[in-house]
Amino acid sequence: MVNSTQPWRLRGRDFSWGDRTYLMGILNLTPDSFSDGGQFNALAAAVPQAKALAAAGMDILDLGGQSTRPQAVEVSLETELERVIPVIEAVRSQGLDVPISIDTTRAEVAARAIAAGADLVNDVSGAMADPEMLPIVARLGVPIILMHRRGNPRTMQQLTEYQDLVTEVYDFLADRAQAAIAAGVRAIAIDPGIGFAKTATQSLQLLQQLSRFQNLGYPILVGPSRKSFIGQILDQPDPKQRLWGTAAACCGAIAGGADILRVHDGAEMRDVCRVADALWRRGPVTKT
Repeated sequence: MVNSTQPWRLRGRDFSWGDRTYLMGILNLTPDSFSDGGQFNALAAAVPQAKALAAAGMDILDLGGQSTRPQAVEVSLETELERVIPVIEAVRSQGLDVPISIDTTRAEVAARAIAAGADLVNDVSGAMADPEMLPIVARLGVPIILMHRRGNPRTMQQLTEYQDLVTEVYDFLADRAQAAIAAGVRAIAIDPGIGFAKTATQSLQLLQQLSRFQNLGYPILVGPSRKSFIGQILDQPDPKQRLWGTAAACCGAIAGGADILRVHDGAEMRDVCRVADALWRRGPVTKT
């Protein structure tokens, strides 16, 4: 059996679930991601950004070479590898020792990224896209984050009809976690997939009922950063102008039991986490 409450140990760092909120800094190595596409897809820009995120206090760097935004076109395996492997190798060669997550749905990318210096896998398909993903993760002995999504980037926003949203997402994640355990995976986190095959209202509903997912017994990752549901609430079309809305969503996620937040704005969200953790993780403040 998997002990889902046991801390993860990555590059000498303990991730003790429940003690505080951990931050995953986003590093999109793509020309077409919804918020920062084209900013860091060159090696000369990606490595300084990795260092900047680490300096801002990110606990994990999440590197991806395939955009998962709505309507994104799937790139070839070769293109995805060409985008991510040199950056991982360069980051490690320059002595940056922060844990790295590889954001991919392809088992071969996961395996080669781990060989290059990554430490865990973040699969937005819940390890449904590639039947070899779970066996490879088990063989490598690394953690995996399993996210709920329907369809793929081209189809997911047409697949938002649910009879009972929270229950269906919950059951999907329970099933995928059990599949991972059956394959031999020893460390699992779950992600309800804010914005993936979800309307803005549905994304809010998941955040409002996030505490239900604690019953699954796995660390919970939430990725609200700069998402379109925030833009709709704020009437703000520019993702980079959604910082304060993201901060509010992150506070709500922490109050609901999130263990990891996936964010673009490192230093700002670190401050948000510190205050939110003081409010919701440490119990009542006693007067001295």
